[in-house]
Amino acid sequence: MKIAIAQLNFRIADFEGNLNLMRDAIKKAEKEAVDLIVFSELSICGYPPLDLLEQRDFIDRCGESIRLLTDCTSKVAVIVGSPAINPNEKGKKLYNAAYLLANKEILAVRHKTLLPTYDIFDEYRYFEPNSEFNIVEFKGLRIALTICEDIWDDQPVENAFSRSRLYTVSPMDFITRHQPGIMINISASPFAANRINAREEVLRQNVSKYGIPLFYCNQVGANTELIFDGSSMVLNRHGMIVDRFTPFAEEVRSYVVENLTNPHDTRAAAPEINLSEEYRLEMMHKALVFGIKDYFSKMGFKRAVLGLSGGMDSALTLVLAVEALGAENVLPVLMPSRFSSDHSITDSIHLANNLGVKWSRIPVDPMMESFLEQLKPEFLNLPEDVTEENLQARIRGVILMALANKQNMILLNTSNKSEAAVGYATLYGDMNGGLSVLGDVYKTDVYAIARYVNRYRVIIPPNIFIKAPSAELRPGQKDSDSLPEYNVLDLILYRYIEMKEPVATIISNGFQREVVEKVISLVNRSEYKRFQSPPILRVSSKAFGMGRRMPIVAKY
Repeated sequence: MKIAIAQLNFRIADFEGNLNLMRDAIKKAEKEAVDLIVFSELSICGYPPLDLLEQRDFIDRCGESIRLLTDCTSKVAVIVGSPAINPNEKGKKLYNAAYLLANKEILAVRHKTLLPTYDIFDEYRYFEPNSEFNIVEFKGLRIALTICEDIWDDQPVENAFSRSRLYTVSPMDFITRHQPGIMINISASPFAANRINAREEVLRQNVSKYGIPLFYCNQVGANTELIFDGSSMVLNRHGMIVDRFTPFAEEVRSYVVENLTNPHDTRAAAPEINLSEEYRLEMMHKALVFGIKDYFSKMGFKRAVLGLSGGMDSALTLVLAVEALGAENVLPVLMPSRFSSDHSITDSIHLANNLGVKWSRIPVDPMMESFLEQLKPEFLNLPEDVTEENLQARIRGVILMALANKQNMILLNTSNKSEAAVGYATLYGDMNGGLSVLGDVYKTDVYAIARYVNRYRVIIPPNIFIKAPSAELRPGQKDSDSLPEYNVLDLILYRYIEMKEPVATIISNGFQREVVEKVISLVNRSEYKRFQSPPILRVSSKAFGMGRRMPIVAKY
């Protein structure tokens, strides 16, 4: 028997487009004499559909799409993910379901048991958990059909406050009582650079425990802040990964089941991933480019605008945007003030020329002077302070938003995760934007990705690497005037945000008490700013936004 995995890029609520992707994949499978093709979790409607699941019309269209897809199964059977209505009077109205379609009929439906409610997931808000366990049969093959989290009942521990066993039920323990010959798992598992190895570890763990091959089909594509890398895999009964799909790419590949179940066949194994620092940076780079590209294409936009300051954050954002959208579709804007250094301007121009990008220059001093003149009576002769600094940032934000509106562009926000964490940004100024590109990338990683970008040739000018980071909103200003050096700050932030370590534990690891207490205080006090941030491309397991929900009004 031949099974194909279709790693495809589905768009949320694009029922016609999603069906067309599936039909094309089915036609390819027919040519390769495939018996069964597998699509990812909730592929009918795209993942995550969020509160669209509460719209009756949306659920009706999911059902209609299942009926239309069923008509395409005369030669190739299909496993596809979709919401399914719960017929019981009690419980949630829907199941997260996997359908087996063949010979223009619905042969079986299986429901997701483990509904994650951590990080970016909130599935129990919408779905009823499954409580019945059985295999599905197709052409004599007994299949343990599961959905994403159902095989993550025992997962790698991320920090001291995590638990490896998050659930009291292990679906596969029940299903294997019916002696399946293979496992098929349909998934929508997002990318996280600090958990690259976790997925493979979970898959190998399942095969090792149950002793049967595993077909793992993961969604690829970016839906707003969530980036799905795909990286679908096939493991034989010995736990060897015999094939690994290309990350961030659509692919359809087929496999002979008997080759995977043969107890004597240990030949085929895909090359192991070299989990080096360069590989991590490569994957982050690809994810960010992919996230920008998909956001623009799915939103129906082609062009981007951003402020180019001469610093590393805006430089890297420009590089990523050009790679995603093309040099002709990105407009960097230089907005110098009397505090801008000459090299900030020349470095920006040098970078734009290296990328073949046309740039604009709009000085902010005339507008700043006008604002100050108009506000003079209301400022009551009070001395200059952060108000004037923020005013410059907000003028720049107004300029960029005006250009975005007038030329039908999306403004890319260039702030990094370190700045966002401690509130080192101006609301309605440099926090403006339709998409935050680097909001989940710490400053030290911004520099590391930039060095990766320059690995073959100089794209980002060397001077941007060596000058001290500065907002350039007052004479001689440096980020280090207000913050610890980034190599210290980022380690503290990572321990507090990702690892969830308390202050005392962080201090015990060699950090100065006053520095740690100041940083944590800034993080906690800046929640109101992050609440008003644009969507942030998620490349870690704990990004600001939907994956980290903290109260704004709190004493902590």
